[in-house]
Amino acid sequence: MGCKDQVVPGLIGGEDICKLREAVCVHVEKVYDNCREKDCVEDAVVDFVDNVQDLINNAVKVKTKDAEVVAVLADLEDVPFKRGFYTVNVRYKIRVVCEFCYKDVTGNIVSSSPKVGYVWFSKTVILFGSEGKVKIFKSVDPNTPPPVCEGCNDGCGSLVEQDNLPIIKVEVAEPLVLNTRIKRVHEKHHCGIDEERGEVNSAFIGPQRRVVVTLGIFSIIKLVRLVQLLIPAFNFCYPNKECVTSTDENPCDIFDTIDFPLDQFFPPQKFDFPGAEDS
Repeated sequence: MGCKDQVVPGLIGGEDICKLREAVCVHVEKVYDNCREKDCVEDAVVDFVDNVQDLINNAVKVKTKDAEVVAVLADLEDVPFKRGFYTVNVRYKIRVVCEFCYKDVTGNIVSSSPKVGYVWFSKTVILFGSEGKVKIFKSVDPNTPPPVCEGCNDGCGSLVEQDNLPIIKVEVAEPLVLNTRIKRVHEKHHCGIDEERGEVNSAFIGPQRRVVVTLGIFSIIKLVRLVQLLIPAFNFCYPNKECVTSTDENPCDIFDTIDFPLDQFFPPQKFDFPGAEDS
């Protein structure tokens, strides 16, 4: 069996095995557990940045123009009596852009300017993250401020401390807007403090007209740990091709490398999409 002169990134064959040079110890994030989630967030109330209550009260229709996940908050806690497992609490902050249709003074239906609001969605999952609670000290980036701690020497040689608890990673696709409507909801408002009991008195008032959206969210939640793994290595990963650049002198040369976009002129049919006919 002959060997290739050089192994490049991509699929390898049996003839590449003889090019293995060494076993390398690397420090990587190993996935200990993960799960995929398909959530339908039904009738979530939109909290608008601006005061749009008059628009909501007079609207004959509302639609969502755009939705995106702008932040994800997450924390974890040990699961009692189940070693190595953690409760992962995840909260998504979703930005939505809505447009209202209403009748003007002449009776014509007009559209409002886009209005920005936010939806919060929370969920909890249980994942395996293993055990191990040690302190890790690593050198500080010279371009970052030194660590602040009691008794630390801010001079040369300062190390920053961190724990080795599992790291939460959340991958999420942009939400699918399934429905947007105006709904009457009962809202809870604070109406004073009971000084004797030290409690906040709350009361339900309404119902109030609010915008609610139904969103579909696909996400993958992982627990990873920084570990050392021994892996086989072929060589350093040298670039195996020259960079292609576009300059004022050769714009047409670059254009010649681009395939003609036939799909833009002849949109693919249903059978061109995998699984479309089955659904």
